[in-house]
Amino acid sequence: MRRVTDSRLVLEAIALRRCLDATYNRTRMKLAPHILYTRHGELFVDAVAVEREGREPGEVKLGTFKLAGLHIAEVVARTFQPLPDFDANDERYRETTPFSVA
Repeated sequence: MRRVTDSRLVLEAIALRRCLDATYNRTRMKLAPHILYTRHGELFVDAVAVEREGREPGEVKLGTFKLAGLHIAEVVARTFQPLPDFDANDERYRETTPFSVA
């Protein structure tokens, strides 16, 4: 049930371009999700960590997070703009992407 709820929250955040308050590997972070996709039958989210443990990271980059290991608390009010070089048509996302930022 949590996995369904988490995937709905990811879809909502992507559609509204809003960040997620989440925990991954015991690290609290705010994520700007760019795409939800499957690989080997598992759901993944590629997102930018805009905050880790209350601090902005030194480098802005797209990271990959397995949805099963991502514990999402909520969609937050903070909005984001997709990375300029993000490409939802990249080969790794072909035929496996339920949803991405436009």
